Amino acid sequence: MTLAIMQPYLFPYIGYFQLLNAVDKFVIYDDVAFINRGWINRNSILNNGKAQLFTVPLKEASQNKLIHEISIDTDQKWRDKLLKTIQQTYKKAPHFAAVFPLVEAIFLQQESNISTYIYQSITTICEYISISTPLVESSQIYNNQHLKAQERILDICLQEKANHYINPIGGRELYSKELFAEHGIQLNFIRSEKVEYVQFNNEFVPWLSIIDIMMFNSKEEIQKLLKTYILE
Repeated sequence: MTLAIMQPYLFPYIGYFQLLNAVDKFVIYDDVAFINRGWINRNSILNNGKAQLFTVPLKEASQNKLIHEISIDTDQKWRDKLLKTIQQTYKKAPHFAAVFPLVEAIFLQQESNISTYIYQSITTICEYISISTPLVESSQIYNNQHLKAQERILDICLQEKANHYINPIGGRELYSKELFAEHGIQLNFIRSEKVEYVQFNNEFVPWLSIIDIMMFNSKEEIQKLLKTYILE
């Protein structure tokens, strides 16, 4: 079985979904410390030809808390404002009619826990773009918080009886192929190749949220983009 483990990211970029699509099971790693100014509660969309950051506000977020211990601000105003921005930005995109209701439903969900909120949003997006990989939340299963870094990832692989683990390319310096091989696990790193598509008449802005991908590409086109990577 091929496994991947990633923190919960809000409407992540295409590389996150390439990894999700490449494995047999995907672990949302939500019982680790929250990272301020990371990608857990924010991402970027296209606005006037440039990348614009959007953020889901949180309550008392702190790097002293685990991700699954953090709640979302329940105020409706930020949701309305963000949805209005997305609507104005993408209303002329070719797949707006199909995608905006999905984005709206995700932002309007009343789940207050950021981890569960993202879990549900990723599940909804996967259904739309035809990814059937099962997702699990690490906080619900593995009970291995006494372990750190590589050792904890390896333990999850062993508990899942995985024989293949795929990690984003950024982890090349953090994980040892030799150590994983000692436990009968093949370790590979996924590197996204250049992904480009038409964004109105603008110069292409890369690595935006999956929202941008869905607005400008059909489900069939997205399926092709999901395979534009190299395993190293």
